[in-house]
Amino acid sequence: MNHLGKETSPYLLQHAHNPVDWYAWGQEAFSKARAENKPILVSIGYSACHWCHVMERESFENEELAQIMNEHFVNIKVDREERPDVDAIYMDAVQAMGVNGGWPLNVFLMPDGKPFYGGTYFPPQNWKRLLYAVSEGFQNHLPDIQKSAEGFTSNMISLETEKYGLVAESPAFESEELDIMYQKLAHSFDPTWGGFERSPKFPMPSIWLFLMRYIHDNPSAKEKALEHLTLTLNKITMGGIYDQIGGGFARYSVDGEWFCPHFEKMLYDNGQLLSVYAEAYLLTQLPIYQQTVYETIGWLSREMTSPEGGFYSALDADSEGEEGKYYVWTKAEIDAILGADSVQYCRAYQVTDTGNWEHGVNILWKNHTFLNSDFKEQNAKLLAAREQRIRPGLDDKILCSWNGLALKGLVDAYRVFGEEDFLVLALKNAHFIKDKMLLDSQLWHSYKNGEAKIQGFLEDYAAVIDAYTSLYQVTFDEKWLHIAEKLMIYVYQNFWDEEDELFFFTDQNAEALIARKKELFDNVIPSSNSMMARNLYTLGLILDRQDFVDIAYLMLAKVKSLVFKNADYLSNWACLATQMVTPTAEIAIVGVNCLKVRAKLEERYYPNKVLSGTKLKSDLPLLENRVALSEQTNIYVCYNKTCKLPVQTVEEAWLQILG
Repeated sequence: MNHLGKETSPYLLQHAHNPVDWYAWGQEAFSKARAENKPILVSIGYSACHWCHVMERESFENEELAQIMNEHFVNIKVDREERPDVDAIYMDAVQAMGVNGGWPLNVFLMPDGKPFYGGTYFPPQNWKRLLYAVSEGFQNHLPDIQKSAEGFTSNMISLETEKYGLVAESPAFESEELDIMYQKLAHSFDPTWGGFERSPKFPMPSIWLFLMRYIHDNPSAKEKALEHLTLTLNKITMGGIYDQIGGGFARYSVDGEWFCPHFEKMLYDNGQLLSVYAEAYLLTQLPIYQQTVYETIGWLSREMTSPEGGFYSALDADSEGEEGKYYVWTKAEIDAILGADSVQYCRAYQVTDTGNWEHGVNILWKNHTFLNSDFKEQNAKLLAAREQRIRPGLDDKILCSWNGLALKGLVDAYRVFGEEDFLVLALKNAHFIKDKMLLDSQLWHSYKNGEAKIQGFLEDYAAVIDAYTSLYQVTFDEKWLHIAEKLMIYVYQNFWDEEDELFFFTDQNAEALIARKKELFDNVIPSSNSMMARNLYTLGLILDRQDFVDIAYLMLAKVKSLVFKNADYLSNWACLATQMVTPTAEIAIVGVNCLKVRAKLEERYYPNKVLSGTKLKSDLPLLENRVALSEQTNIYVCYNKTCKLPVQTVEEAWLQILG
């Protein structure tokens, strides 16, 4: 066994018996490299990564290749989900080298951690040649390699304002500017299959959240934008990327039709897609979106929830060494399980005798937008049969940031559908984060086997603040709001860069790496800076913290030019812009029926609002000195700290909101 045997990461433990003398990221490995004057190989991946497993089988379990690695390098294995800070630095470096990023990520470093060469997956013979070439270069061309490493490192430590030419513009957005952003997105829409005209296809939740807000704010553009939104969400939930019998989404489809998934299921995707489909249901009232939310929460509760209430990270793509084996079917298997019902079922889910995928097997995907509940008994039988198979590997570490995204998704589902089971699951998770991953004002990033470790990153704070702020707005339990405020203050004190006027990804008290990065661009997960800007805006309104609101405006102003250029990769920033185009409704509900009134208010789609409420009295700014008499509940509609006269019915409140 190498040095990984005592780690908690399932990904690192998968490599604990490799003949490669792996170290975990830490000073022990760097000290060895300096003492022996050897280059470092950092190999980064994650437990649900198919090609990470392939490279392990082909190269890292190969005795000959392991001997070369051990002789010429100090070898470090990194779980990118545990150490997103390390992953971000070396991913940037490899992309600066002209290599398309991805995992496994293999990067060669100087003994001080500065990168000089890297790539992704290498077949075994290519890997062998590369190992010898890098070792020879380090021994015989060290000055050139050192110069290259210094150059890549220097590029990484430059300020974002310098790198992207960011200048604070007018923070105010106009509706015409939102039109420009939408048109840039629409130019690349796939009119047949939804999403964008590219493959592979990733769900990209924040883009569709922006599109919904754009639709709401721009009635004149509603028809075309809504058509593409529903096309996309329909095709995703009809496709093989969605687990038709078990619920939950795979990470992406390898094709342009959402048909063939890369079969791993990640918590971060599913948490965000709960928010997307819940909000889309509120906007469209399409039953298939409600079904998608209910089935995905069923999967989350059944397969991804720890006894303590935390959510696990991921399910592997592979089982029994084959990608997707757990999820696919031969027609003969379905015939045997369903009997006479098989003919109609196979027609609906496009199952054929010869298979619709490789090796004669079938991926279940729908030919139109019927409900899975139309085949409730048949799907239950298939699910029961599938559960007897050898399951994909479970990455059972619990990540703070991803739990925050899942908690937000559950809260949004409860907000729209009012299912008490959704709130129970959400509250259990919220308490888990508070009790197991929060110490005073600091979050921990990873939890497993009763131990929280690794100081929280900006993404952890951003996701948890968002989730707790949202949880307050559906429960009116001020505990969650006060924790969110406390976390926000800590973030400003320990992550804010006064010079760049953006947040660093790492805490100033955390381990110092060769560069301290900032996340600006939204991808499958929104950037931590965009999430934090939205948190500042929302919390600022609820708490009457003008300092928070001012920082949100400042941050959006800094990236405004980028949002126009790259709306598809700054869509969460664009969501914030939609909140600022028109005034945000600040709604205060006071009285014994405040929660019932809140639920009634949420029956109508109106994303640009914040809510506060209390049954008796509260010291929160929107609620201070406001009381309701006896059984009466008052609703106060406010804009820009100016409130209208209180009303007692939701219908009257909507007249004020829309008036």
